[in-house]
Amino acid sequence: MPNFQNVLEVDASLEDHWNWYNSEGAFRRIMPDWEGLEPIQVGKIADGEMTIFPVQMGPIKKKWVARHENVRTLHGFDDTSLKGPFAKWDHSREFKQENGKTVAIDSVEYKLPLHFATGWTKKFTVVPRVEAMFGFRNRRVEMDLRRIPSQKMRVLISGSTGLIGKQLCAFFACMGHEVHRLVRPSTKLPADANKENVVKWDDQKGEILEGSLEGFDCIIHLAGAGIGDKRWSKTRKELIETSRTIPTKNLANLICGLENKPSVFIQGSAIGFYGDRADEILDEDSVIGDGYLPETCKKWEDASSELENHGIRRVVIRTGIVMTCLGGALGKQLFPAKMGALGPVGGGKQFQSWISLDDQIHAVHHLMLNSDCNGVYNLVSPNPTSQKEFAKVLGKIFFRPSFAPLPKFMVKILFGEMGEKLLLESQRVSPKRLIESGYEFNHPDLENALRHMTGKVR
Repeated sequence: MPNFQNVLEVDASLEDHWNWYNSEGAFRRIMPDWEGLEPIQVGKIADGEMTIFPVQMGPIKKKWVARHENVRTLHGFDDTSLKGPFAKWDHSREFKQENGKTVAIDSVEYKLPLHFATGWTKKFTVVPRVEAMFGFRNRRVEMDLRRIPSQKMRVLISGSTGLIGKQLCAFFACMGHEVHRLVRPSTKLPADANKENVVKWDDQKGEILEGSLEGFDCIIHLAGAGIGDKRWSKTRKELIETSRTIPTKNLANLICGLENKPSVFIQGSAIGFYGDRADEILDEDSVIGDGYLPETCKKWEDASSELENHGIRRVVIRTGIVMTCLGGALGKQLFPAKMGALGPVGGGKQFQSWISLDDQIHAVHHLMLNSDCNGVYNLVSPNPTSQKEFAKVLGKIFFRPSFAPLPKFMVKILFGEMGEKLLLESQRVSPKRLIESGYEFNHPDLENALRHMTGKVR
């Protein structure tokens, strides 16, 4: 009998389910956000193919080397751990078609190192972690398979090495799209990237150095220096703006001169466009706010406006706070939350308009496929929350207090202008046009979203 068994039944064909797992993006999609795993090598589902990734068991870091064996196309495969934190780890996945649905059965046999002495600890060292990991996998696979498109597209993505870009590329590959990456020559590609599907360019000069922009169905442009990565100096603020406006303008000019232009261009932006608006409900028709971030977002969005004169459908996504343990706002708050040191920031009344990472990438996919979608879309949950409520929900999930305050003056001392704008300003944003377009959220509720991405599902 296996030590652990997991069963997933999904409303998808056997072929779609198998192809999802056999794609370049499957490893990144199945790995839970909270594990933070970055693959070293990713193998396809074929006998002898290897997948290698680092993993941490408590204070010990190990390199996990797994080999695919006994591959039965459309019906199953086995994974054997050749090296890793377990003395033995044999995983088998079987696919069955039943009543129009696919049933996937995972069976795992494992042994801990020095199992005769440590085996008794598995109920609280291994089982909870394995159950959480497979639970996350089940939810994500099921969410993704609901989005399988009938139309496959050839897509070029910039910003593909960023937090959102990596998952977007992985998801698009799982959906069967042909994914290419637009990168600078100095960009280090992740291990799961197809090194042949790369276009290199000088984003500041607007020159293609390797490959071609011709013949893509969609170009998605997300690249830009991180807004919350460093304190804002005059130089940093100039970089945040120019890393967005100049490449966007250059890319738009290159696209306008193509013989085979894309049918749709999707461009990043941010809800920083609206500025500090207290509890005013904001939608895509709301006027621009005041200050550095609104002005930067406006210049960023306007940089690609020429595309509309060439018959290209242009979509601008104003993204809110993307919730994922992989980084961003949530990633930075996990440690203080687990220590019981998270609470109201500057009083906590300011609204935070957020979106789960899965909804972020699914919404981009939805906007790409729907030819009626054009113009500006707010990518946020329909349920924004106050910062105080966010801290309270996160504390509830980890069974920690959430009342440790961080006064405004401390935010200014610790983070300067960046902290004031990103932590203290209030934006209560509605995804009005996204909902009207027919998009259905995976995670409209904050607690549900946080439990999914932290593995704390009840």
